[in-house]
Amino acid sequence: MQLSHHYATDLTETVSAVTPQPLSDLTLCLTNTALAEQFNLPTDWFTDQGIIEQIFSEQGALGKQAVAQKYGGHQFGQWNPYLGDGRGLLLGEVTDDKGAQFDLHLKGAGQTPYSRHADGRAVLRSTLREYIGSEALHHLGIPSSRSLCMFTSNERVYRELPEPGAMMIRMAPSHLRFGHFEYYFHSKEFDILDKLMDFTLTRHFPDCASQAEPHKALLKAITLRTARMVALWQVHGFVHGVMNTDNMSIHGITFDYGPYAFMEQFKSDAVFNHSDHEGRYAFDRQPGIALWNLNAMAYAFSRYMSIDDIKDCLTQFEPAFLAVYRQTMLARIGLDNDKEHEACLNQWLAMLAQNPIDYTQSFRWLASTDHDALTPALRDHFIDRNAFDGWWQDYRQRRQSSTESQASMLARNPAVIARTHTLQQAIAAAEQGDFSIAKQLLLALQTPYQSTTASEPFEQPDDSSETVSLSCSS
Repeated sequence: MQLSHHYATDLTETVSAVTPQPLSDLTLCLTNTALAEQFNLPTDWFTDQGIIEQIFSEQGALGKQAVAQKYGGHQFGQWNPYLGDGRGLLLGEVTDDKGAQFDLHLKGAGQTPYSRHADGRAVLRSTLREYIGSEALHHLGIPSSRSLCMFTSNERVYRELPEPGAMMIRMAPSHLRFGHFEYYFHSKEFDILDKLMDFTLTRHFPDCASQAEPHKALLKAITLRTARMVALWQVHGFVHGVMNTDNMSIHGITFDYGPYAFMEQFKSDAVFNHSDHEGRYAFDRQPGIALWNLNAMAYAFSRYMSIDDIKDCLTQFEPAFLAVYRQTMLARIGLDNDKEHEACLNQWLAMLAQNPIDYTQSFRWLASTDHDALTPALRDHFIDRNAFDGWWQDYRQRRQSSTESQASMLARNPAVIARTHTLQQAIAAAEQGDFSIAKQLLLALQTPYQSTTASEPFEQPDDSSETVSLSCSS
């Protein structure tokens, strides 16, 4: 295992050295063994106090060159230059056998110069939600940061109420956000912006660096990756909850989990963040907000390319988004990627919106239904039987010419997702020192497209009809 510090040493002007501060009575409670093995991380890190000493002791390798990154961001549409790693530290970078470099990033490690009078801590509730959520999306095939390990503590962290403190190490190709580029552009620190662009191209987008117009290639790559990520969010009914530009990764990965949720009943305008009073980050607004965020970041590229070239890159978002969305959604309902099938898909979604049935389960039921049946049992889940019957006859005819098998449908429609109420069950137990539910849920989420005895407790939707409202507080 080689631990490097390229970001900290190559971009010293963008970071502040910070010594990680432990919580009292830290205990390693969760470890992603497969991820640790992928990056050849020492096995003794994940026994007893191994990794805790590596981070917090004077001799430890992981805390020696820890840094907090400086960036800004548009928060709910308003520019805020006073941001940065307020509770997170970049510990360094590691590389796997295939040459993929990932950051090791510690969250909840205490105050930094960018904490803005906050305590720099994280609570168990939000830490466990991010740990599980990022792994859930990864195994669904949605690009995401990854969770390496999590620590719990007896020390209380004060939010609305005192809560157990926690820390986690997450991994990502980098922790570069849209807000990095925005900050150094708007602060007119163009020499640093130049270095940041060069670093990004050289270390993270070498294919773009080798092109005749590298900055245009970079903006296009970020645009296309973001379009794909958000399309997959929409496919699976995932709501990020707080798509500020400082929470958007240039790698097109789901990042900075806050008040996220998977929809249960399909509501196109679903909002789960109780701070989002105007619904800016509602489910159906996510694609538009992603493009808005790309536009905000693209100002930083105006030093390197013409406005027309910037527009050319950004106009590729919508067709890229629609192509991924249409192909993936049609495959979920067993139809070939043919634009003529869009009407059938849209009618299916309209029926889901009009009936109190679970979004994820409904696709799974459709995949499991005998498509030769004239009146399938699936019909009983819909209030308007006539509307379903008309749709079903049209759908059956389309299925007859489709190359999508029933097995392929089941492989695209998950049986288990990270539902809010199951996350809450895991949190409630963990706050009592019991991580067994969290571990069982994580195990089930590793194979989300398979229904097993182990996954069954996590497959059912919440039987409550209450609208879920989640807090940004972490």
